[in-house]
Amino acid sequence: MNKSDKSRFPRARRAVAVLAAAVLLGGAAPAVTAAPRVPPPPAPPCSTQYLITATLDGGTTWRMCWRYDSSAGLVLGDVGYRPKGEPRPIQVLTSAKLAQVHVPYDDGQAEYDDLTGFGFGYGLQKLKPTECPGGTIKKVKVPDVGQVDGLCVTTRSRGHAYRMANDEGTKVWQAQGKDLLVYTVNKVGWYEYITEWRFASDGTISANVGATGSLSPGDYDAGDGRGWPIGKGAKDYATSHSHNVFWRLNFGLDGSPKDRVEQYDSAVTPPTGNGSPKTRTTVTPVTRELAGDAKAMRWWRVVSATGKNKDGHKRSYEIVPGPSAKHAGRGFTRHDIYVTQNRACEQFASNNTLNCGRGAPDSVDKWVNGEALTNPVVWVNIGFHHVARDEDQQPMPVHWQGFQLAPRDVTAMNPLTPADLAGQNGAPALGS
Repeated sequence: MNKSDKSRFPRARRAVAVLAAAVLLGGAAPAVTAAPRVPPPPAPPCSTQYLITATLDGGTTWRMCWRYDSSAGLVLGDVGYRPKGEPRPIQVLTSAKLAQVHVPYDDGQAEYDDLTGFGFGYGLQKLKPTECPGGTIKKVKVPDVGQVDGLCVTTRSRGHAYRMANDEGTKVWQAQGKDLLVYTVNKVGWYEYITEWRFASDGTISANVGATGSLSPGDYDAGDGRGWPIGKGAKDYATSHSHNVFWRLNFGLDGSPKDRVEQYDSAVTPPTGNGSPKTRTTVTPVTRELAGDAKAMRWWRVVSATGKNKDGHKRSYEIVPGPSAKHAGRGFTRHDIYVTQNRACEQFASNNTLNCGRGAPDSVDKWVNGEALTNPVVWVNIGFHHVARDEDQQPMPVHWQGFQLAPRDVTAMNPLTPADLAGQNGAPALGS
């Protein structure tokens, strides 16, 4: 008899005893209904030291593991959440991390790969308690450096999670939300990069990098058209430059590596006569490696190979890029999204320092070769063209770039739906 059989055996004996007693007393045997068994969450694949878990407003619980890489910095793994009412946690990401911060200067005199070329991971900064209000600062072991109080885990208010008033205006449903916030700060030269991940109670994930610190004092040598005057009058031209930030996402929705990727495009037909414009949306399965470009009314989603919500719809996550100034100077910066087959040695979007074999290409654009996708990895590229201004000194205000992962059919309804609206799934009844 296996362990699960043993755990049910005492309950079965009790049921038999109740039945026997009823027969002896001459009465009818009572109906015995077994309570549904909800399996406990699986044990995390990491020790407590490297486990992050938080229950947010509305009862949503996020759980993930973390580790630290000497090039990529913070790496999150086995990221999943359990919305209220779901019988078990839903895995979203197998791993997620920065994959490069590429910084070319406008005058062509300097170009940096901050992660793999300039010690990004070694520059982890010690955080003060005031930088992590209401949270915990975890110790991070940095190779060749030692222990650093460098990982903040806290919650941060995001304002309205939702708001809806009834037709009469007599009742308002609204909630103020909080995000689980996980972040580090890494110093590279004069810049400091805030790498943050936000996890919302409705299942949304936000990834952002904020650049702050100081403009490089060695780059006040630009001319008009290549920089901006920071000093008094027309002098001290700070050289303009770009920050091309890449992220590497291995989804693994519902625990399976065999996700599917789909591209959606919408085309608008102008009106004729007194009519109205019409829009038609088409889907293109991404079955082979892709170098994709964002455009109006185009979006991508990653679809679970195994999981469905309670409405029977395939679970998926939509990739929502933030504002981006795409840089055309290198092959790997010319596209917004890359989808490649998962290969262990392909970890950084440029200047990939891992051993992929002699003569192997070292940037993500060269890995897109038409191979069929059976275990896809998504790379997101968000660019920012930094033309300095007087307000950038001193210190430089944070400028952010990033994207979101939005749940699409992960749950059958908004996981924050109030109890008195829980029956409104699908088309509402007219007049209700």
